[in-house]
Amino acid sequence: VHFPLGTDAYGRSMVAVTIWGARISLLVGLLATAMSVGIGSVTGIVAGHFRGWVSTLLMRMTDWFLVLPTLVLAAALASVMHRGVLTVVVAIGLTAWPATARLVRAQTLTLEARPYVERAKALGAGDWHVMRRHVLPNLAPLILAQTTLSVSAAILMEATLAFLGLSDPTKLSWGTTLQLAQQVGAVSAGDWWILLPPGLAIVVVALAFTLCGRALESILNPRLAGARPSAVRVLP
Repeated sequence: VHFPLGTDAYGRSMVAVTIWGARISLLVGLLATAMSVGIGSVTGIVAGHFRGWVSTLLMRMTDWFLVLPTLVLAAALASVMHRGVLTVVVAIGLTAWPATARLVRAQTLTLEARPYVERAKALGAGDWHVMRRHVLPNLAPLILAQTTLSVSAAILMEATLAFLGLSDPTKLSWGTTLQLAQQVGAVSAGDWWILLPPGLAIVVVALAFTLCGRALESILNPRLAGARPSAVRVLP
């Protein structure tokens, strides 16, 4: 059998389409996650370290982004920018960082109150030294777990934006595959073999990253195991 999962409306093997589409979906998910976690981590560390008006300003901006629906905001950004893979990465990265910022800030406040950090400040350590040598290394496990958890959300958002036609239609991804299936009437025609492979790939990969993130949380901090079902967690 040359096409074990059948072909799409253009005669392409669904196995090949699904495998080839993984390139863009995973690339966008990883790049958007790196961008959002980077922005959120820097914002959270700065807000937790400096306090005062700096913290207030950064947290009010974070709250403003949290109030807005992430998907709607990302779709709005993608619609006014040139359609492309980079546009989707930027749209997701600029809208998905607030949760990481609040998480990192909460843990930064906890770390800043510990005796060894207070001693470093008393000995004249500067802000950059404290954040780089004492805060960031202790935040690394939390940021790593949050990064793994965020990849699944970024992949799901990329698929949604691509399905809505806001990505580059010439770049094959799982989302654009579903969009093409919808355009040719695969849903109404009952052509499940066109819909199932990319849809199942999205679910499996997103679930895999989520489970890896939960496992990292449990390994890096065993007290988190079974504490609560939320993916966003503040370390004690």
